[in-house]
Amino acid sequence: MKTLEIAIAGAGIGGLALAAALRQDGHNVHLFDQFDAPAPVGSGLVVQPVGLEVLDALGAGATARALGNPIHRMLGHEAETGRPVLDVAYDAPGDPRFGLAIHRAALFQALHDVAVQAGARIVPAHRVIGATERRLRFAGGGEAGPFDLIVDASGAGSCLSPLRARPLGYGALWATVDWRPEAGLPRNELRQRYRRACRMLGVLPVGRLPGQDGRKAAIFWSLPAEAHADWQARPLQDWRDEACRLWPDFAPFVAQITDHDQMTMARYSHGTLRRPMRDGVIFIGDAAHRASPQLGQGANMALLDAWALAQALRLAQGDTQVAALGYARARRWHVRTYQLMSRLFTPQYQSDSTVLPWLRDRVLFPLSTVPPLPRTLTRLVCGDLLPPTGSLR
Repeated sequence: MKTLEIAIAGAGIGGLALAAALRQDGHNVHLFDQFDAPAPVGSGLVVQPVGLEVLDALGAGATARALGNPIHRMLGHEAETGRPVLDVAYDAPGDPRFGLAIHRAALFQALHDVAVQAGARIVPAHRVIGATERRLRFAGGGEAGPFDLIVDASGAGSCLSPLRARPLGYGALWATVDWRPEAGLPRNELRQRYRRACRMLGVLPVGRLPGQDGRKAAIFWSLPAEAHADWQARPLQDWRDEACRLWPDFAPFVAQITDHDQMTMARYSHGTLRRPMRDGVIFIGDAAHRASPQLGQGANMALLDAWALAQALRLAQGDTQVAALGYARARRWHVRTYQLMSRLFTPQYQSDSTVLPWLRDRVLFPLSTVPPLPRTLTRLVCGDLLPPTGSLR
């Protein structure tokens, strides 16, 4: 296979994973990022088993596991009644898998290390604003190229992607705090509480941050997308009191929030490009498709996109046009299925509806405990309800 000159816009999860994979295949990789030094943005996430397979293939799995925290179950209860409304276990009989809860900084570090070790050239302080005739244009002037292939991994804020996603009505406030054993929560579970669908709060034990001792947890609080300013104007103690009324076990975590600015607002949108390529640019991750994090698949989708594109390029023997088509076909049905599932699940947990949470609690959850649905939900969360790379071989 011939050596290609490949440019990647965005040093996030997908961009770093792709840079490592392509460089390991011998291509010359130029990874451009807008930050003065590549850095992670965000809080905790879960790398599902399909994503862990990609990390292992890249050589980043051991570092990620050392920093992250295995999650074997996701459990949620209705705050007022105590009724269980979500219970998904990874440990299906004969299939002992787990999700890896990890801070984004730790996952970034694991991927950054393998990309650098492989020899990828990471170029900071270069925000990509355009791509024409196999060249990239940067904010403030300047160009680079020509390249044999340009990949947009710059996320939801991409200046290259034609995707126009639909904003979702609800987002979430996130923060990283110290793990508190006195709360009595198991360290191998994601725990959540809901009041109907208008309130959702949770605790995700995420392991350690790079270079730091002590375990951390990501906490989150569901919030209407346009309500952030109202929340900031509200006395912080009022919010803490409400959270503790809904879930007393949340108290040791929320007590660590002493300033509104400790909580970061995340807003979500939903949409998918029909064809993840345009004018010589291939799109991966949030530049190609976006959804609510309800199914915990965001990081996995970026990892799977990167892996599928790298494998398609390898199978196409460096023919970028053939590789682009192979990548699009490989990811099509997996992406669309999970987008559909996200669309169906999200309003049950984040919306102003009163009917959907009633249906969730009294009909859908009881049905989810009847075989074979528990096994189906396990595979849905693990990320392999459908083959993640389709018919790509």
